[in-house]
Amino acid sequence: MTRRQRFDAQNATMSSRPDLKLDWCSFQAAKFAVERWHYSKTLPPPPMVHIGVWEHGEFVGCVLFARGATGHLLSPYGLQQVEGCELVRIALSKHKTPVSRIVRLSIILLRKKCSGLRLIVSFADPSKGHHGGVYQAGGWIYAGQTPPSSMYRDANGKLWHERMISTSGRKKVFGKYRSVLRPDECQRIRLPGKHRYLMPLDDEMRARIAPLARPYPKRAGSADSGTTDFQSGRGGATPTPALSQNHGADDAAV
Repeated sequence: MTRRQRFDAQNATMSSRPDLKLDWCSFQAAKFAVERWHYSKTLPPPPMVHIGVWEHGEFVGCVLFARGATGHLLSPYGLQQVEGCELVRIALSKHKTPVSRIVRLSIILLRKKCSGLRLIVSFADPSKGHHGGVYQAGGWIYAGQTPPSSMYRDANGKLWHERMISTSGRKKVFGKYRSVLRPDECQRIRLPGKHRYLMPLDDEMRARIAPLARPYPKRAGSADSGTTDFQSGRGGATPTPALSQNHGADDAAV
């Protein structure tokens, strides 16, 4: 191949890549993306970091990081709560960029904002047909499954986590007691454990968790593409003012 041919081939490859931008987005933008494009339709509790994703100037979703559902997320790895976080949502509309690349770039942005982080944890839910394909493509360490859990369906068909069920009908939630459902008011649904993935952010942490590595689980043959955690849909029509603030940093600068 001549120098000219190599140059043309390189330019053709670069021009075929979407104009991708990642930057911080508002709570309203994150809420819109999750409610429209994520299967859960719900946001986790704060504090949370919202990273927006744009392709060709069009808002196509977000990646969210938070402390996780419990204060014990990082204790198995010898870390304090402020030394790591959980990747809690990947909510994307139709897009061209591989999700693994979007996640990798979002982690770069996250580390610029939170320099003390050493580990990121994420989960793939097999009850939703997810096996963790995005994390496998990104080189995350697979650390096995969590214990099985339960969900409860109320009379209206709404699902509740077992943390929101109590035999007394009252429970402390985010520091305040509130009324919750009792087990006899719901239908119990048993769920398999979630696949746990780890992303170490420094060499010492990688060495520390290396003994936990297990073979990657295989896809269970669902119609879903794995843990892309997004629902396809019509995206980017500037649904709120927050979404139209297309000020994302080009990934080359991230």
